[in-house]
Amino acid sequence: MELSTLDYSLIIGFFTIVLAIGIIVSKKSGKSSTEYFLSGRTMPWWLLGLSMVATTFSTDTPNLVTDIVRTNGVSGNWVWWAFLITGMLTVFVYAKLWRKSNVNTDLEFYELRYGGKPASFLRKFRAVYLGVVFNVITMSAVTLAAIKIGGIMLGLEPWQTVVSAGLITVTFSALGGFKGVVYTDFLLFFVAMGGAIGAAYYLVNLPEVGGITKLLANENVADKLSILPDFSNTEAIITLLVIPLAVQWWSSWYPGAEPGGGGYIAQRMLAAKDENHAIGATFFFNIMHYALRPWPWILVALASLVVFPDLASISEAFPNITADKLGHDLAYSAMLTKLPSGLLGLVLASLIAAYMSTISTQLNWGSSYIVYDFYKQQVNPKASEKRLVAVGRISTVILMVLSAVLALLMQNAMEIFEMLLLFGAGTGLIFILRWFWWRINAWTEISAMFASGVLSISLKATPLGDYLFNADTGVFPSWGEIPFVVLVTTIVWVVATYVTKPESKEVLNSFYKKIQPGGPGWTKVVDDARTDNIEIVNPNEKWSVPSGIGAMVLGCVLIYSCMFATGYWIYGKTTQAIIITAIALVSGFLLIKAWNKMKENIL
Repeated sequence: MELSTLDYSLIIGFFTIVLAIGIIVSKKSGKSSTEYFLSGRTMPWWLLGLSMVATTFSTDTPNLVTDIVRTNGVSGNWVWWAFLITGMLTVFVYAKLWRKSNVNTDLEFYELRYGGKPASFLRKFRAVYLGVVFNVITMSAVTLAAIKIGGIMLGLEPWQTVVSAGLITVTFSALGGFKGVVYTDFLLFFVAMGGAIGAAYYLVNLPEVGGITKLLANENVADKLSILPDFSNTEAIITLLVIPLAVQWWSSWYPGAEPGGGGYIAQRMLAAKDENHAIGATFFFNIMHYALRPWPWILVALASLVVFPDLASISEAFPNITADKLGHDLAYSAMLTKLPSGLLGLVLASLIAAYMSTISTQLNWGSSYIVYDFYKQQVNPKASEKRLVAVGRISTVILMVLSAVLALLMQNAMEIFEMLLLFGAGTGLIFILRWFWWRINAWTEISAMFASGVLSISLKATPLGDYLFNADTGVFPSWGEIPFVVLVTTIVWVVATYVTKPESKEVLNSFYKKIQPGGPGWTKVVDDARTDNIEIVNPNEKWSVPSGIGAMVLGCVLIYSCMFATGYWIYGKTTQAIIITAIALVSGFLLIKAWNKMKENIL
């Protein structure tokens, strides 16, 4: 397709601004590793919140949502909408705890909470496992989406997309560090959202689509509109609603939605000015991420069912796309080729923005693991701040190269999403409980990590998966895969917890004194400390978890109500929209009261 001078001007102007930001902040970011990875812990909530939203809007996200909608309808999105519960728990319970820990990375937490060689091993192993392996897989999924967009919209070969998109991203990421990432995220947020909304409005009103009313009445679309699964379809209810809401949100570790917080979300909480700013940032992120941002993508996905009703129609329209890259996720890029000059340039810039925001965050986050949790711990404990920044920049480049190579070998965004969900299944409950139950130790996490990994690989890479969970011939229903991994992994880590020694009194007392987690799960530790004439409880700090859980419930009601209300207003279902909007207003009012009460407990 042909880009106009206006389109090129928008894209080039955007690239220029992003690189300029990276260069401007590079001098200050290079002063120390804390500046390079956490921006000196001085970030306000609104800037961190926008950064979280921009980061989780990657090039593969609209592709993933399109794949879900075309395959399972709008209700299929519950596979990730369920993670809102995790997000709200992080906002009102764990954000405060993370900021109080004052660690440089969430992996440093291991040697705060646990002790001895198992804690040291866990920290170093997960630095490589998450910072390199898991991180490279996640970035390759984002790069795969960029490859498909480049192939559909610009006719680029995969390697051309990888080189052109990756080169600029890795340059400003390596130069600017975390501050460069967050500052550019502020720009990327507005560009990405503007492009997504503009594209949705134009594409829904294409002559072949006919506007929102005709779109919703189209026979290819009508059975895809429900926000909730068909309650007469037992398998759909179990797969799309029951498992995500009853099991998945607390049991699975997934980037950006980690139970108990973690990853690049934790990195932003750790960079906040204080605990209140950490909470405000994560709450703002969850509102935008779940309630509002998905709808422009959903509308484009629904419109694509009119223009490209099946894979054959996509293949016919874009014969240059090879069979190994053909999937329903291509429909989003295919629809964008219908955009006019100017808007096309804005949308392309928005997709580039989404790519750069996500990749730059993943690079800086993964590099922080390599620097703090592996290099400084294992290779050079006495490394200077200048050396740590240099290692951070080198590892940034290496991570980019590895993810680009892997992306060239992949095919489908949904397959990667499902694999990541399964790979972390069963470990999530540990990340929730380790703050509030003294008995959990380093061996708990080690056993869970290996059990989940071995099971996932066995089910995905061997005939065992088909034998047990094949939709037609399997021993168990196909939806039983995640519950199976969760059950087995949980049994393994519970047994490992009780057959291994608890952490030492010194480690437990030190952790409690610094974090003040409170609650019945620490009663034994507190009592033992008092018996030893050691006072670890701060009498001025109240246990805020019960009020935090109450706020979590209200937050979920508020954001799900906003999500449903937005959908019903778009669908023209005025009565339902008014009722649910009223529920959102009431829950929002109650949440403000609960939050004001909680702030009294935050020192």
